[in-house]
Order: sequence, then C-alpha cells, then structure tokens
Amino acid sequence: MVRAILSGLFIFIFSITNAQLADSLKSRDIEEVEVTDKRQNSFGISRLKGVEGVSIYEGKKTEVILLDDVVANKATNNARQTFAKIPGLNIWESDCAGLQLGIAARGLSPNRTSNFNTRINGVDLSADALGYPEMYYSPPMQSVERIEIVRGAASLQYGTQFGGMLNFKIKEGAKDKKIQLHTEQTGASFGFFNSFNAVGGTIGKMNYYTYYQHKRGDCQRANSAFGLHNAYFKTIFYLTQKLSVSLEYTYMGYLTKQAGGLTDAMYAQNPLQSVRSRNWFAIDWNLAAVNIDYKINENTKINIRTFGLIAGRQAIGNLERINRTDDITAERTLIKGNYQNIGTEMRILHRYKIWQHPHVLAAGVRQYIGNTTNKQGNGSASSNPDFNYLNPDHLENSDYVFPSRNTAIYVENLFNITPRFRVTPGIRWEYIHTASQGYYKYLIDSRRSLYSDKVYENIAPVVRNFPIAGLGLCYHVRETIEIYANATQNFRSITFSDLRLANVNFKLDPDIKDEYGYNIDIGSRGEISNFLSYDLSVFLLSYNGRIGFVTRTDPNTFIDYRWQTNVGDTRHAGIESYVEADVFKMLNINNSQSVSIFTNMSYVHAQYTRSQIPGVEGKMVELVPSYLFRTGVGYGYKSFKVQLILSSMGSQYTDATNATISNAQAINGPIPAYHVADISLSYNRGIASLQAGCNNMMNHIYFSRRADGYPGPGIIPAEGRSIYITIGIKVGR
Repeated sequence: MVRAILSGLFIFIFSITNAQLADSLKSRDIEEVEVTDKRQNSFGISRLKGVEGVSIYEGKKTEVILLDDVVANKATNNARQTFAKIPGLNIWESDCAGLQLGIAARGLSPNRTSNFNTRINGVDLSADALGYPEMYYSPPMQSVERIEIVRGAASLQYGTQFGGMLNFKIKEGAKDKKIQLHTEQTGASFGFFNSFNAVGGTIGKMNYYTYYQHKRGDCQRANSAFGLHNAYFKTIFYLTQKLSVSLEYTYMGYLTKQAGGLTDAMYAQNPLQSVRSRNWFAIDWNLAAVNIDYKINENTKINIRTFGLIAGRQAIGNLERINRTDDITAERTLIKGNYQNIGTEMRILHRYKIWQHPHVLAAGVRQYIGNTTNKQGNGSASSNPDFNYLNPDHLENSDYVFPSRNTAIYVENLFNITPRFRVTPGIRWEYIHTASQGYYKYLIDSRRSLYSDKVYENIAPVVRNFPIAGLGLCYHVRETIEIYANATQNFRSITFSDLRLANVNFKLDPDIKDEYGYNIDIGSRGEISNFLSYDLSVFLLSYNGRIGFVTRTDPNTFIDYRWQTNVGDTRHAGIESYVEADVFKMLNINNSQSVSIFTNMSYVHAQYTRSQIPGVEGKMVELVPSYLFRTGVGYGYKSFKVQLILSSMGSQYTDATNATISNAQAINGPIPAYHVADISLSYNRGIASLQAGCNNMMNHIYFSRRADGYPGPGIIPAEGRSIYITIGIKVGR
C-alpha cells in the first residue's frame, strides 16, 4: 500500500523537477491536434474527442451519454433508458431500483458489468479489478454529468479486458456561484421513494460538490424491499494555473430483501409470486481518491490518481433448487466478501512536432494491490437479515483470502500522417500476480448438511508477464465525418474469488485458465448537414479459452448443475449501428421545436469454433441475443421534452449446450425474446423542474436473466408497469 503511494508521488516529483528540461526541448509554435467534438445536442449522445485529458481516443469506438440531455427515469437508474442510444448492450434487469448495473456487449456476460473496466471519475469502481471485477455500486444518475464508454480497444490505456472501459463522470460544483442547491424528490409505484439532494459551488480557488441520496421501496413482487443511503463529496483546489488537486469520497450502503427466482412453471403461472421469504443482501461501499493535475508546460501535462477501496457484501438465504419448498426451520447459507485495494496511476500526455506535423504521445504506469476475502458457512434459520455465522471459527463451506498485485506500463502515440489521416499504435506491458489461501469443504447436499470430511488446502500463486498491442486508424473525410478502424489484443485473468463458492446449482472448474483474444472495429461516424448523427460499424471479437457454462449431473445427488469452465474458443462477428435525425432541421423548419428520431441496432453471430467438451463445438455462444433493437422518438419545445423508447431483444441461450428446455432448477434454458416500451417527459421553468413517465407501458411480462445464485436461483422476472413523478428545485447565488 505504502509502496504504491510513494511510487506515484516519486513520479510526480520527478516530472516537476524536469519541467525546465521539457521547456527547453519544446517547440514554441507547436500546434494541438484538432479533433471535432461531434456532439449531438438534441437528446444526449456524444463521442469522445481524439485527444481528451491525458488520453488518446482517436481511431477507437467511443460513446458519451450526456445525462442532462437524457429524458429518463434517473431516480431508479433505469439502464434500458439511460443506455438506450448505445448499440449492442445486453442489459440484465435484476431489481426495480437500479441498485446494481448489469450490462455487456458483443456476447459477453452482463453479470454486474464485470466485462467492462468500470470507473468513477477515472478510478476503479469494481470490487477487485483482478480477483473480482464485479460492480456492486452504481452512482445515482441524477449526480452524473456524463457516462464515457470505450469498446475493447480501451485495454491498452485502462487494463486488460474484452468489453472496454465504462466511466461515470460525476458533476462538479457551479463555476459561477458560491453555493447552489439542487434537490429532487421522486415518488413511484410500489412504494418507491427517492430523495436526491446536492450542494455545490466555487469559493475562491476551491470548487466543491456533495450529494446525499436515500431511496426505498417494495418493488412489485412479494418478499421484495430495499433501503439505500448514498453520499459523495468532492473538492478541487486550483493551487496555481498549472496545478490542481482534488479529493473525493464515495459511500453507499443498502439492504435489500430478495424475492428469489422462479421455475418456468411458476413463472408461467404467476410471475409476481415468490417462494423465498428469508433471502437478504447487503452492501457497504467506501471509495476515496486523490487526483493531481499538473501542466508542466504548454505541450505536456501529467495526471496522478491514487485511490483506495474498503467495501463488503453480505448475502444470506436459501440457495437450494427453487423447485424445493423453503424449510423455514433450516439454517440459511451466509456468504460474506470483503474487498480492500489501493492503486496509483500516473498518466502523461505530450504534444510535439516532426516535419511540421503535430503528434501526441500518451504514456502511463499503474500499480495496484488488492485483497479479497470470501467466506461461506451456515447462518441462522430466522427470516431476519442476520449476517452472523453460527460457527465463525469452523465454517461449513469455505474461508479464503485472495491477494493480487498488478503493475502495468503503456505507451500510445497519435501520428498525424496527413491533416486527414491519423495512426495510433500502442503497447501495454502487464505484470499480474494472483494467489489464494484458505480451505473449503466439498458440499454434497446442503439441504441435508452433508459435507465431505476432507478439507482441501489451496495455495496457488499465478504470475503473468506479457505485452498486448494495438493499432488505431482514422481518416477524416471532412470535418464532421470520419472512417475509423482499430485492432487490439485483450486478456482477462480468472477470478479467483469465485473458485470456492459451494452451491448445488453451480460449480466451477478448479483448473480453469485465463482468457485471451482480440477485438477489431471498422466503422464510420459523424454528422451530416447538422441534422443527422450516425455511427455504423462492424466488429470481430476473438475469444480463446472462453469461460462459459455447460450442464452436468451430480453422480451423488443426480441433480443438474451449471459447470463453469474454459468451454472453448469463440468468434463473435457483428454489426452495430446508431442513427439519429432531427426532422425539423432536416426539413429546414426553424423554430423552437425539435423532433428527433433515433434507431440503434446490433446483430451478433457468436459461435464456438473449438471445444474439447462433447456437443459444444459449432453451438451458439450463451448470453448472445439473436438481435438487439432500440428505437425512439423525442419531441422538444423550449424547456419541455418528451421521449418514447421501444426496446426489443431477441432470444438467447444460457449455456454452451444451447439447451432449449429448462431444467428443474430453471438455471438453464432459453431467455425468450421480449419487447418493452417506456415514455418519459421533463419540464423546467425557472428554478423548478418536473419529470414524469411510465416504465413498461404495455405491462409486458418478460425476464432477462436466469440466476444460479443470488438474487435467484431461477428466473428473475422483470418489473411490470410503473409510473413515477419527480419534482426538483435548483437555486444558487
């Protein structure tokens, strides 16, 4: 921990002491790389600039969601509305309040967004970036300025992953006011209430922003309830014209009662029923960060981010097959995970000239130390959220510690070959060290509390040293239209913290290996005559040693379960498209009104090309919808906006054997196609605002997930029709 902090500070001091040398080497007439910010102002979509901050995005597939321009149910973090204009996203809908975000693209698992490198203000947000890259914390959309998404090519600058990078940029205080108060109160169906309150401003050379959120509700199904508290504080000190330092702290805690899953027969009979009344889940999240920005000279700037996370999750309930009645006198399964990690990233960006052509160099180093503990044993038989083990010194299932270390260095360079043609090669070197130590007992049948007598010790450190490389190309046909392409290697290490969970519905291969492959994007994007914005692309994702699911039968209990292992090699090829047109601008109607129509569509063909497991080669990859289609129409008049969105998703398999009939536990089987419509409106007048809408207008019955553990097991039904209304006030001076 200390070494990580000192490394970052040493690099920072070294950079400052060499500022004079850098000044002597610079060319005083150097030009910045001009990249148009292709923002569609009407309804909330944008793209990252080619060079932004201390990062290079030229030639990469990027999207930016501008939350102030999005008309959506932000109080519940409704993902299908917030991400409606991002093509290719498979979204899991697991709760009614947006407590957890589950999204993925291109045939990757949406489970807690674990296939994205998730960040908040540029620092890691997941539980453990190496051992457990799952995201339990999702910031309130009312506090977010914008969401930045970079697809698989983000692996060079942000670490090895296949999905890309997802960054939530939180708002800052008003620059022209000493204090500004923003409050929004939301009421909705099923007892939902959300209170969001923020204060920010600028006093002298200090900018500050803080918020507090509380929300609670019961959701639509029986045995469902939640309560959440979320707080955030950030202050930026502009010490000089060249140096600024920011401090920030994020807290979230929530407790939720989970209704559990359903079998296919139960779902067909009544999707609102629940057969689990003793399942609870709790989260405690603390994230702190220090951010330093220093402008060495006109051409060179440096950024250092140091962050630390102390967090935990607790889950207690009945994980037995959902077709078995819950014996309320039986002890429940209690799982606890604790996450402590610290990291430092230093990034530098330098602009220079060769033969009168301006170029940009970006480089960085990362030091990360993580420590995850995972425990599983018997908890009480009550119906209360009692997160205490009955035998804390002799856990019935497992007790493990998963330490991890990561050091990485990357370099990317944007070369302006001509004023229109740009090339961005890059390389990243990774050192990853993961290990585990502890014990587990083989679970035979938790219902009868049968465990093997033998305790398995596991101390298996794994060290990786490897480079990954990438290349981006971009040709600007004209100022607002470009053609882009990139190819980048990807890598994903196994998540040790899941290796020893005892679950009769799910088992994991102890000899599971890391995954590796590459992403390729080719596309065109831009704006035409200021009325049409588009991004059309094709991609290829090569995934070797893909970790997936196959169905097996336990020889002792004859119970089917999901076996997670390196199923085989897969190839994912597809099309992603986004088009939005402002009809009034297209028709040259100049008034204060606007009508915008958008469509995003993706098609993915993902198939196992090689597998040693019988019956898998040639099958379709699980969790890949046959198509994804979202379309919407928005109308705006002065301060009034309304938007109607239709989301349609094709059917998908949930295991590599492509099972078309669900098993008794309902953890395998297809997820049928579904369609859902939402409408949202907003109106601002002076200091007051009003937002309202209806989610799932047609009350369509569907589900997007079969869970093998919490919040299941079994089918997790999506929410039915609900309405909401938000009243807000923003004042300042």
